[in-house]
Amino acid sequence: MTLMGRQHMSASTVAPIGRQPYVVAEEPLLSIDGVSLQYKTRESLVTATYRVSFDAFPGERTVLLGPSGCGKSTLLKAVGGFMKPVEGAIKFNGKPVSKPGPDRMTVFQEFEQLMPWKTVKENIMLPLRASLGLSRSDAEKLALTYIDKVNLTKFADVYPHMLSGGMKQRTAIARALAMQPKILLMDEPFAALDALTRRKMQSELLQLWETIRCNMLFVTHSIEEAILVGSRIIVLSPHPGRVRAELNCDQFDFASENTKEFNDLKDRISAMLFGKEKH
Repeated sequence: MTLMGRQHMSASTVAPIGRQPYVVAEEPLLSIDGVSLQYKTRESLVTATYRVSFDAFPGERTVLLGPSGCGKSTLLKAVGGFMKPVEGAIKFNGKPVSKPGPDRMTVFQEFEQLMPWKTVKENIMLPLRASLGLSRSDAEKLALTYIDKVNLTKFADVYPHMLSGGMKQRTAIARALAMQPKILLMDEPFAALDALTRRKMQSELLQLWETIRCNMLFVTHSIEEAILVGSRIIVLSPHPGRVRAELNCDQFDFASENTKEFNDLKDRISAMLFGKEKH
């Protein structure tokens, strides 16, 4: 199913094979309306996205998919409140986005996003104390809860330099989720991992989502990852990024990866991005 442009979605219950059903609400959690984003380099003013519009609804795993340089990471920063559109508006939970907030937490692709002088537990506790004002004991309890959810209980008192890349990303995800945000912003979080670890992290992320049902806005340039991780894909054109299509993909999981339907969708997206779409 392809939805071109801005569409109104009515409430519906989605029950993909192998996953628990969830309800897509009528009111969007995130609304991107005609957003153009620009940033300066030494040589020029770069237009990253041009009049991008889409909605993300509660219960969705929304993926921004496009080639390098299409503005998907820049758009994620704008949703996070780190930059303002030069045109259009971003609303989150019905309110204009004007600054960063704990209701929108970001996981980056870099391994070195953790503080090296703090343990796994201390890295997760820090924003809980600094931003939410929790006591040490309450922050520790919450940190240990999310450390357990990402299967790092045995490594709670270990420093980042002793962790693998996958473990560092699990810690970053636990730190973000411990803040209990309304949406998790993920900027190509598995891009720097080797193929086997990346596959494992994708699977673990979906298992974690089944447990906590956190809303996600996930950035990737991998078509396969977009189909596997997302429930809906926003396909962006090459620079400057424009919305090419909105595609539902929640019917797919790892077991359906080599099916005709999966490959047909993959080929269709590839054609949108790199060639003429077949009809």
